[in-house]
Amino acid sequence: MVDFKSIETFLWVVTLGSFRGAGQHLNTTQPAISQRIAQLEREMGVKLLNRDHRAVSPTASGRQLMLYAEKLIGLRSEMMAEVGDRSAMRGVLRLGAAETIVHTWLPRLIKSVNNTYPNLSIEVEVDITTNLSARLLAQEIELAFVLGPLSDPSVRNRVLRDYPVSFVTSPSLGLGDGPFSLRELAKFPIITFARKTQPYETVRSLFNRPDLPPIRLHASASLATVIHMAMEGLGIAVIPAAIVENELADGRLVELKTDCNIQPLTFCAAWLTSPEQIAVERVADLAAKIAQGRAAVMDAPDIDAPRLVVQS
Repeated sequence: MVDFKSIETFLWVVTLGSFRGAGQHLNTTQPAISQRIAQLEREMGVKLLNRDHRAVSPTASGRQLMLYAEKLIGLRSEMMAEVGDRSAMRGVLRLGAAETIVHTWLPRLIKSVNNTYPNLSIEVEVDITTNLSARLLAQEIELAFVLGPLSDPSVRNRVLRDYPVSFVTSPSLGLGDGPFSLRELAKFPIITFARKTQPYETVRSLFNRPDLPPIRLHASASLATVIHMAMEGLGIAVIPAAIVENELADGRLVELKTDCNIQPLTFCAAWLTSPEQIAVERVADLAAKIAQGRAAVMDAPDIDAPRLVVQS
């Protein structure tokens, strides 16, 4: 009799294009994957995969089976999510997050996951959108909080929230209320996000005008560094004000009024279309509610706390 394990194995071999990739995803060995596929082909009585040294692809019969495999695995995930105990959702969710999210509501999301899905572990990787997008497409992470939406047809997107961009600096610079023009702002070093990011290019283009003097544009992949430089009076930071709410509230930073119009940064949750996407969608839904202030965060007992690994 054909079992779910064999069908699931076949699905991931086709999805990832290799026995090795399926083995890594299912946390088993390549020989075990080969054995499951051989058993499935014997039980079905047809050849399901074309094998060569570079990749694995489904045969005509394999493509037919994929349609049913996706439905079966998807229904199983949906059943567990709808009928099963929340604690039944277990395993490791690999999450990539842009640093803006880390500095705003990511801790609240982790608390909510802790309370809602106590057996789900979260591994967080912090990076710029370009790198996180590549890792998502390479299936090295399951969910990404990035500047978006991502345009790849295999990716699903959910808008989290918009972040207006502000000019903030230390009160030690002695700047008044403004409003300040670009020419006046250009007299000071400008501090912002890392190179090869959308915000960096936006800021660079904003000041790259023939009627303005050349600016000193300082970029950093670390928002903590950007914030610290601004508080030390080393320049004017161009970042979302939401990142520095505490510093603005206690006077360590001030927000400058300007005549500049910068488009808000739109952050999205992005994940790959997959029959096992229910858990990822649930976390994305929770993230959207928290980002938009539509979800209360409840503390969960420490004994149920998920494992959280942060990689930068």
